[in-house]
Amino acid sequence: MQQFALAQDFYQNNKRHLIGIGTPIAVLAILAMVILPLPPLLLDILFSFNITLSMMVLLVAMYTRRPLEFAAFPTVLLVSTLLRLALNIASTRVVLLYGQEGPDAAGQVIEAFGSVVIGGNYTVGLVVFLILIIINFMVITKGAGRISEVTARFTLDAMPGKQMSIDADLNSGLIDQEQARARREDVTKEADFYGSMDGASKFVKGDAIAGLLILGINLVGGVLIGTLQHDLTFGTAIETYALLTIGDGLVAQIPSLLLSTATAIIITRENADKDMGENISFQLAGNPRVLIIVGAILFIMGIVPGMPHVAFLSMSLLTLGAAYLRLKAQKKEKEGELVQKGGELTETGRPRETKEIGWDDVHQVDTIGLEVGYRLIPLVDKNQSGELLARIKGVRKKLSQELGFLVPPVHIRDNLDLGPNQYRITLLGVTFGEAEIRPDWELAINPGQVFGQLKGEATKDPAFGLDAVWIKPEDREHAQTLGYTVVDAATVVATHVSQILTNNAAQLVGHDETQQLLDLLAKAQPKLVENLVPDVLSLSTITKVLQNLLEEGVPVRDFRSIIQTLAEYGGKSQDADVLTAAVRIALRRLIVQEAAGGMEELPVITLAPELEQMLHQSLQMAGNEGAGIEPGLAERLQQSLREAHQHQEMNGQPSVLLTSGMLRNTLSRFTRNSLQGLHVLSYQEIPDDKQIRIVSSIGQ
Repeated sequence: MQQFALAQDFYQNNKRHLIGIGTPIAVLAILAMVILPLPPLLLDILFSFNITLSMMVLLVAMYTRRPLEFAAFPTVLLVSTLLRLALNIASTRVVLLYGQEGPDAAGQVIEAFGSVVIGGNYTVGLVVFLILIIINFMVITKGAGRISEVTARFTLDAMPGKQMSIDADLNSGLIDQEQARARREDVTKEADFYGSMDGASKFVKGDAIAGLLILGINLVGGVLIGTLQHDLTFGTAIETYALLTIGDGLVAQIPSLLLSTATAIIITRENADKDMGENISFQLAGNPRVLIIVGAILFIMGIVPGMPHVAFLSMSLLTLGAAYLRLKAQKKEKEGELVQKGGELTETGRPRETKEIGWDDVHQVDTIGLEVGYRLIPLVDKNQSGELLARIKGVRKKLSQELGFLVPPVHIRDNLDLGPNQYRITLLGVTFGEAEIRPDWELAINPGQVFGQLKGEATKDPAFGLDAVWIKPEDREHAQTLGYTVVDAATVVATHVSQILTNNAAQLVGHDETQQLLDLLAKAQPKLVENLVPDVLSLSTITKVLQNLLEEGVPVRDFRSIIQTLAEYGGKSQDADVLTAAVRIALRRLIVQEAAGGMEELPVITLAPELEQMLHQSLQMAGNEGAGIEPGLAERLQQSLREAHQHQEMNGQPSVLLTSGMLRNTLSRFTRNSLQGLHVLSYQEIPDDKQIRIVSSIGQ
């Protein structure tokens, strides 16, 4: 008992290793059969095992729900083919050496197939064997080989699209990283499986040809050995060796036919989570109308005089009965669906009421979306060296650091409504930019001063509207020597995305982002955030202040100073514009730095005192900010500001309009869209230690 317990412990501890060496030992044993002679009893056991293995493989192929569940099938097919060929060689040796002793010289299995299956008639056996060879080789094996080739080719061609679909689902949040990894592994395994099946089908084809050749060689060799070496008559030699040879061939060809059928079943399976029986019963007999028509035709044929009435009428009865059962099952399924959806059936079988729509039917728009045409898919496919995903991730990281909040992810998807080379950028479901690019070319942008012309396709830079030319990659160095800035297609899209997100950063901040910023600040400054929301200010008011700052190009990186100011002034005013003005004064050093960099002296554009007084009076009379500037005055003011702004840009200096605090907000809105790059500051927003220099005065 102690020894048995020790042996059991050894098996449990080394179970994995013992199982792992089974297949190598089996392969070595198969190769040994080719060399070593086998006794008839062992041949019987191995032939029985070969038939058992083939039936197991066939049944597993039939009950497998998805082809990848039987991913070891190509290897099993190879090993079983080697086993069958090795048994053919071993049995051939026994038949040729001891065939003159009688039908049981090669074992009882071969004798049974030679005597019982073919009735002891070698002519019948030869015909049956040739029919099996034709069915196996010309029908099943040839068709399975062709399907394997086509399936492998289309599976490999479909890999980029499947990978793109997985990346799109991941970016849109439909699946997580683990699910995406599992789906990518399935795609890779599927390609490997069908590639292996393409090669494994060649083994099946070669095995069928080898069976025919072995039959002829064994038959000729047996007759020669029987007549020349054992002095048998030609008729006796034919009868003895033909029965043994044909029995041997049938023993090998039946497992070969089973494996060929299993191969055809595996590669013709659809990737549905059902086994073959469920698919056939559902798709073939799932439509009761078809069964009724077939039953009616069989009934008509059964009542025609001279026809086999019993056969046709019985089949008609079975078909109509199946149709009745299917109709009954469909009615129950329909009732079950309506019960799940909360509906009822009337006496006529129609639904009494339809299910009300719910919140699950409402799909939220993506905060940031990027739609691409089908020719731009390689740009966002990692398997095709697409770099756009990494570029956009870099853009998000850079903007998050600059603006002071986490920029939401960009959801990328293909859109067949777009042109092949077209892309579209959306914010909250609204299109903010779209362009057409050449994915295999590069964009040479004219920065303002170049020293020659380029051959290519003239266009505009999508991000900044500069003159540009699409050139071939080999012309890159030539374009750079002429002063052009050359970027690839992925950089063009990423830059366009960056520009749109920068210009519309205010739309990316909502209540969730504000709460995230407050939670982060609370970890470092708990007393500062404590009781701020909702005792002092509402979350909506703080969010509006952040949006106002971002709308005017002021980053919210210094969130601590922003909250300190809001906590100080929140008890005095709940107006978001008033609070924004107070925060801007607190952030004046950051604002001036964003506008002019590290310049010691700030060049500014001012308004003449008379013009400022006139604007003050207009606003007071209108009683509504931004609506009181007289149209003629507004046009002249905009023209003068544009000239001063262009003059500053030509000199390479910042463009800053300095005005009173009362006018600052109005003039900022007035110039925001028409004069991009013009910073409007109030006198209070200039740091005390900052020197200013008036370069232009509007209205004088």
